[in-house]
Amino acid sequence: MVLEHPGSVDSAPLALKEILTPDPGPHAIRIHIRCCGLCHTDLHTVEGELKLPRLSLVPGHQIVGVVDAIGAGVSKFKVGDRVGIPWLHSTCGKCKFCLSGLENLCEFAQFTGLHVNGGYAEATVVGEDYAYEIPPVFSDESAAPLLCAGIIGYRSFRLSGARKGDRLGLYGFGASAHLVLQFAKYLGCEVYVFTRAQTHRELAMRLGAAWVGAAEDNPPAQLDAAIIFAPAGSLVPHALRALHKGGTLALAGITMSAIPQLDYSLLYHERIIRSVANSTRQDAREFLELAAEIPLQSEVQVFDLEHANQALLALKRSGISGAGVLRVAG
Repeated sequence: MVLEHPGSVDSAPLALKEILTPDPGPHAIRIHIRCCGLCHTDLHTVEGELKLPRLSLVPGHQIVGVVDAIGAGVSKFKVGDRVGIPWLHSTCGKCKFCLSGLENLCEFAQFTGLHVNGGYAEATVVGEDYAYEIPPVFSDESAAPLLCAGIIGYRSFRLSGARKGDRLGLYGFGASAHLVLQFAKYLGCEVYVFTRAQTHRELAMRLGAAWVGAAEDNPPAQLDAAIIFAPAGSLVPHALRALHKGGTLALAGITMSAIPQLDYSLLYHERIIRSVANSTRQDAREFLELAAEIPLQSEVQVFDLEHANQALLALKRSGISGAGVLRVAG
């Protein structure tokens, strides 16, 4: 599915189109794509809310498939291996961020489905250092959401400072939050979920949330840490109001509507607000290992590739419980 002119998903801006099958260069692999997860970043890309460095463009960055060609010098994978490709496509390895363990902030980073064609297609290429073996415990469809929703959720959790015994609040309950709830519980946190949709509330309770309510509600106890997944700046004052002294609020989205003017008392007592930008390869490795250890259960709703516009519209309208996944090939 190709994006040539950004527009509201209501107008079905993605179109089926034949494109050339890419060949892998040195130290790169080509993947025959089986499925690709849906992400709010795809929605922001298709609707033009992100600055697009190129058009036309194939979106998608939660890719699961099988290696079907390798370039010269490849040593980590062979033809037939099942791999995953996430958002981070490449980094320079030389800037101050790369050299200090913050490659997620690389000055010259490229991202899958933004700078290069992504997973709403039959094939894509990536450097072997930016692909990951998929643990065998996961099916293709259940693995796809792990590659962004899971990895970004994991980084958000780490940056929130949540620890064993803490109360963690999750604002918005989609693909990321339903995975974070599971591994946060596994790591010893008590999880409080703030969401409007009844189907999302029911899923949160089924997955073991300690409490579920609306963003405006007061939870039964103050939170030690919180993560906002919904791209709504209006949630920030509500989350700070529920946050204990010294707590951290992590903002997990790549975009967010304007944050309202804050009363300083909401931020006082050393509360912290911090954004979460992209992820590192170490995040991906650590998270996939943890996900397999638990193992995480991805709640997925599967759509055929040709229905990508409808799937993104359902995502925009909070009509997907858990994570959406596009089926590309069997």
